[in-house]
Amino acid sequence: MLNISQNSINEDFKQEEFRSLRLVNSKISGKVFKKIMSYSFGIGLVFMFLPWTQNIRGDGYITTLDPKQRPQTIHSVIAGRIEKWYVNEGDSVNKGDTIVYITEVKDQYFDPQLLNRTQAQLNAKTSSVESYEEKINALKRQIELKQQNRELKFQQNTNKLQQAKFKYTSDSMDFKAAEINYEIAVKQYERIEAMYQDGLRSLTDTENRKNKMQEAKAKLISAENKFLSSKNEVINARVEINSTDASYRDQISKAESDLYAAMSAKFDTETEVNKLSNQLSNYEVRSSYYYITAPQDGQITRALQVGLGETIKEGTPLVSIMPSNSQLTVAMYVEPIDLPLVQNGEHVRIQFDGWPAIVFSGWPNTSYGTYGGLVVAIDKFISDNGKFRVLVAPDPEDHPWPDALRIGGGTNNMLLLNDVPVWYEVWRQVNGFPPEFYKINKTNPKNLIEKKV
Repeated sequence: MLNISQNSINEDFKQEEFRSLRLVNSKISGKVFKKIMSYSFGIGLVFMFLPWTQNIRGDGYITTLDPKQRPQTIHSVIAGRIEKWYVNEGDSVNKGDTIVYITEVKDQYFDPQLLNRTQAQLNAKTSSVESYEEKINALKRQIELKQQNRELKFQQNTNKLQQAKFKYTSDSMDFKAAEINYEIAVKQYERIEAMYQDGLRSLTDTENRKNKMQEAKAKLISAENKFLSSKNEVINARVEINSTDASYRDQISKAESDLYAAMSAKFDTETEVNKLSNQLSNYEVRSSYYYITAPQDGQITRALQVGLGETIKEGTPLVSIMPSNSQLTVAMYVEPIDLPLVQNGEHVRIQFDGWPAIVFSGWPNTSYGTYGGLVVAIDKFISDNGKFRVLVAPDPEDHPWPDALRIGGGTNNMLLLNDVPVWYEVWRQVNGFPPEFYKINKTNPKNLIEKKV
């Protein structure tokens, strides 16, 4: 058939009887084949020069930027026993609506009059503080009076000492005068005695002089006694000053000791008041946790604890709630090799799971069913799947995202880069090169993408 062998079989049968052989040997088929190949090559050549938008593909899921808008669980702050449910799964709740009511399971909180009794203890301790305050004020006044009395007594004793000193001075002068008189009387007696021996004086004169000498001696002894008595009064006045001062010091010290003891008791009582106040506040706050309420508007998605009478511990999750009016974003994941090409403000086309779309990755403008987004955040660390997470928010200049989107839904994302010819993109893909590096033109309010020089 191909006439390769030297032994030809063309003469052994008639080729006109077979349609396939007639078409192969026909000259028209060759011309048609050449035209087809020529047209295909021309179309392919033109196609190679068409513009192609480079992009980075990545899967992702729907989430929110604000953590408080993400699905969350409501926990019990205290241990308790479930008594009543106020919601069902799927119910919409507003902030502050009651979800479940629990009761106490710890014996130290069983007393129904716990708050009233604690308040009574607090009032009693507060009254004790006031009593100690009055006692402290009384002791301060007592100390002040004792100090004033001490000063007055000191002045009184000082005056007595001064009087004693004056008397001592006067008696010392009298004693000195009596001593001089006695010496004169002795000398006069001796002269009279001598004159009596010589016969110049009578015995009567001698006896009179002797009598005067004895009187002078008696006055001397009396003056000396007064002098010694005045001296003792001076000493006694000084002793009284010291003893009085010591007595008042002891009294003031005792009053100050009582004052400090009262102050210490007051501080201890104030400490107990603070402890009781803290305890009362804890009881009041704890009682507010019996009714577990919704922290924000949302929908109850699942009850994690079921039934009545079930005992729960602190921090036990009770229900999961999905906040309403969430600001949706898309978390897409890109390969580490593509991360340097991603910048804030970059355009992304998103295909949501469940929404039909016709996607041409190289011609995003001809795609149908995709939605626009802008890069708003890029993680600084790699995720567990070995890729980097990029957060994408809705593009305000594009048509809005569907209202029926739910957090956790999957997405297929295209991060748009430079426009290049198709032949360049094919050459890049064959060689495994990354897309061209670029930057966001921040001076352009529309955040147009430009090549980085």
